[in-house]
Order: sequence, then C-alpha cells, then structure tokens
Amino acid sequence: MMGILLLMLGFIIAPMLLRPELPQYLPAADQKALDELATQLKEHRATDQSFASRYPKRNYKKFDRSGSRYPQIAQVRLSLFDPNALTAEGWEARGVPHFVAARLEKYRAAAGGFKAKAQIKKMYGLEDSVYQRLAPFIQLPEEGPRRDYAANRPGPDGKFPPFASTDGTPGKFPRKPRNLQPFDLNTADTTQLMQIRGIGAGRAKWVVKYRNQLGGYLREDQLDEIFVLKDAPDLRDSLRKYTFVAPGYAPKTVNVNTASFDEMYLQPYIGKPRARIIVAYRQQHGPFKTVEDLKQIPILKPADWEKMRPYVRCQ
Repeated sequence: MMGILLLMLGFIIAPMLLRPELPQYLPAADQKALDELATQLKEHRATDQSFASRYPKRNYKKFDRSGSRYPQIAQVRLSLFDPNALTAEGWEARGVPHFVAARLEKYRAAAGGFKAKAQIKKMYGLEDSVYQRLAPFIQLPEEGPRRDYAANRPGPDGKFPPFASTDGTPGKFPRKPRNLQPFDLNTADTTQLMQIRGIGAGRAKWVVKYRNQLGGYLREDQLDEIFVLKDAPDLRDSLRKYTFVAPGYAPKTVNVNTASFDEMYLQPYIGKPRARIIVAYRQQHGPFKTVEDLKQIPILKPADWEKMRPYVRCQ
C-alpha cells in the first residue's frame, strides 16, 4: 500500500522537477533594439528625398475676413444708365454685391433683357436700399406691358371658346358645330365623324376600320364592339345621336364556299377559330348549300351563327 502511495507521489512531483526553466525577460535589450530601429528610420528619411518631393507639405494661409474675397471694383458716380447694356462689373461699380451682379447678368441673358424696373426689384439678394438708390437712374418703365386678357371674353353661352382665335384667324383646332345633322354611318368618312364632340382622328379611324372589317354596320349597337369605345358610353351615345343606318342596307358578305382561310378570318364575327372549322368542315362534307347548313357544325354556337348570318353567303 505504501508503495502505491509513493508511486503516485512520484508522478505528481516529477513534472514539477523536470520542467525547464522559463527564459528571463530583459527589457533593456528590447529598448536597445527599438532605439536602433528608430535611428535607422530617421537616417533613411534624411537620405531618401523621393517621399518628400512626392507629397510636398502645403502651407495653408489663413483667410483674412477683414477684406473681400472678390477683387475690388472702382465705384462710379451714379447717372442714367441702361441695365441691358451693363455687365456684372458695371453693376458692381454701382454698389451691387458681386453675387447679385452675376445673377442680374444671368437673368438678363435668359429673359432676353429687362423690360421694367420691377424685374430688377424682385431680384433675389438685392437689398431694397440698394435698389432705391439705383431706381431713379434706371432707364426703364416701372412696370412692363400687361397682357390683354380682356380679348378672350366668354361667348353668348357664358363659356370661353377653347380654340377661338383673338385676331379672327382660324385656330389650330377648328370648333365643332353645335347643330350637327345626322349622317349615314356606312358612308361617313373620318372628317364627318370628327365633327362629333369627343371623336378625334384616332377614334374616327377605328370606326371606319371596323366598318370595313365587318362589311358595313347593320345596327347602331355594333359600335359597342369597337375597342376604343368600350369604356366610353358617352361617346357611343353621341355616335348614335348623330348617325343612322339606312333602311334596307345590304352589307358586304363573305362566300363560305370559295373564301380561303386568310380571307375568311378577317371578318370579326368569324375569326381564326371559326374560319379554320368552316374550311375543315367544307373539305370533309363538300360545299354548303344554304347559310343554314352552318348550323350543322357541332361547335358553332347559335348566338355566333345569328351574328354571322347577315355577313356570309353560299353563292
């Protein structure tokens, strides 16, 4: 038992006895090394002039607030002068600050010249005392010419004509007639349609284009199918008010027995899907004898056939 204890004690004490001695720190040696390094750097800076020439030291002069940062302009005795002939130096010679003088010259160049003293008085940064001293010598009227707004007076209905010309010459946009007589929707051109209020060149072209695609209007409610008029019920009402479809009008029809796919699908009530089906059915079962034979096509809805009927024929 005693042997085991001695053995354990030996394991504990042995590492402590066999541990190497720690090195002794000598601060004097480190300080000596630092001093030598500093001496070398100092000698290197003294001998190498490239660093100093590349980054020269700047000597900043302290701003003297007692004087002016702009060159002094000799003052002149005030007399009558034309402000449109003055330069910035001329304004400064009459007691205007440097930045206001530059602003006056810039404004004159942009506005095409001063036309009244009021323009100079409103210049930002110009003190009222300076303006009052210069005003008696400025060769300009106090106020500029006023625009004649009274020439644009309301008409008999109390409204201002939006496109009226004050000199009697026709304006860019001619006024549309107030008492417009109804005209045939199938014979009207874009010029007639543009006489209706709210119908411009773009909408008038769409009305004529859709009429040509259909082959002619049979009912006034077909105007609701035009793309640019779907969200404009007031314009559709105006078109119905000033247009009509002549009784007995016969639209242009499409021959479903001879027309090709490219000719048939241009009709808005047929379109590409129905044109493809009609051509395929015709190739399989032969030509159609009557328009009612189109009802035999299984997927052709009755409502589509009713819309299509006035615009197709078999002979």
